[in-house]
Parts: sequence; structure tokens; C-alpha cells
Amino acid sequence: MEKVYNKLVRDNIPDICRANGEEPYTRVLSDSEYWEYLLNKDQEELKEVETAESLV
Repeated sequence: MEKVYNKLVRDNIPDICRANGEEPYTRVLSDSEYWEYLLNKDQEELKEVETAESLV
């Protein structure tokens, strides 16, 4: 079954997938798409901080 993440990719994740025998589909985002995804990622991180039991 195909997994769809619709997330920004970093840390050589496609290379890691290939090393595990998978073939990831990736694409380069336009500037406006990149900023949209980046803002979404920031919102995710902020929610994690807000719900964390400790900020230490």
C-alpha cells in the first residue's frame, strides 16, 4: 500500500527509503508551495510545544 505524507523532506530521507528498497516520489515545490508547507510545519511544532508536559 502506498504511503502519502505530503510533508517537507530533509535529512536524506529519499536516500534512506531507496536503501530500504523503496522508491519515493518527490518533487520540488514552488516558492509559494514551500512557504505554505513551511508554515504548516511551524504550526505543527507550535502545537507540540503547547501540549508538552514540560518545556525543559
